[in-house]
Amino acid sequence: YYYISLRRLSIQMNKPNIFRRTVMFILKSWRSVMDVKYNPLKHVTSPSLQAYFMLVLFSIWCVFFGLIAIFYLGFINYSILASIIIHLSILIPMMITNAVFIDAERNGDKWLQEWEEDEYKYKVFLRRIKMQNLVRWNRDING
Repeated sequence: YYYISLRRLSIQMNKPNIFRRTVMFILKSWRSVMDVKYNPLKHVTSPSLQAYFMLVLFSIWCVFFGLIAIFYLGFINYSILASIIIHLSILIPMMITNAVFIDAERNGDKWLQEWEEDEYKYKVFLRRIKMQNLVRWNRDING
């Protein structure tokens, strides 16, 4: 709990739980890199070219990390194919999670709206704490 005392006004705000914050962080991170609505590939007008460039970039990064693992980290039995499999084992569950969120946004599901609203309110609350005329205090310690 965070408490704010602004003269006679007292506000209490619950911090969103770690699961919600983690899921929303992963979603926003995913979209900033992998969603062509947000990354620089949004300027390529053809969806097929966007998909092609994403596939090429995926392959390049898998090869790059595979070479780092083989030569610099000394994983002798590590191969490019293993790098691709490891990357896919991480990316496929993230794509499924992103698909669930996209579907929830499209349908206007209440739980997603609540999560986004709670996150927004908490960020606004933290910004207000940083203002000079507000004092952060804990009721149990200072009360």
